[in-house]
Amino acid sequence: MVPLFGAIPGGPELLIVFLMFGAFGLLIPVGVAYWVYQDATARRNDNATVWAIATVVAGLFAWIVGAPAVALLYVLVGRE
Repeated sequence: MVPLFGAIPGGPELLIVFLMFGAFGLLIPVGVAYWVYQDATARRNDNATVWAIATVVAGLFAWIVGAPAVALLYVLVGRE
């Protein structure tokens, strides 16, 4: 008989992998946003907070690509 309830094969390992991806998924946007904010305030950009928030939000929605894409957009457009 096959048990209806029981251990999931690889359960703890999958949990660790998902937690690592979750941590990196949050650390990358926050780290890039910190750099964008610091650079924008050093250049006396009035929209430093907006750039940082946009970087975090884009990073949360488009995990790996979002935050670097907004940072690249900031470098191309926001550094005036």
